Amino acid sequence: MHHPALCLLLATLPYSLLAAALPSYQLNIRDGHFSPASLQVAAGQRFKIIVNNVGEGPIEFESTPLRVEKVLGPGVSSFVVIHPLKPGRYLFFDEFHPQLPQGVIEAR
Repeated sequence: MHHPALCLLLATLPYSLLAAALPSYQLNIRDGHFSPASLQVAAGQRFKIIVNNVGEGPIEFESTPLRVEKVLGPGVSSFVVIHPLKPGRYLFFDEFHPQLPQGVIEAR
């Protein structure tokens, strides 16, 4: 007997398990300042950065080498998934505060 709802559940289950298993890192941004300013991640593994705008104005989490950008209003949280990285240092910054020090992701 064919159960469409069960087939749909089974088809989506592996992806949801995979997404839930991604290593996650919290990054708070307050008016262009990052906390923490450096993230250490495992090289060769996808991961998720949960970006929290804890400041009074908008921010744009951006990284040219990672080809990612995310604009967040005050008090907003979101996330970005980063593809597996080779060992090295990858800079990120707040596009709305480019004069402030950049953050770094260190893949080891």
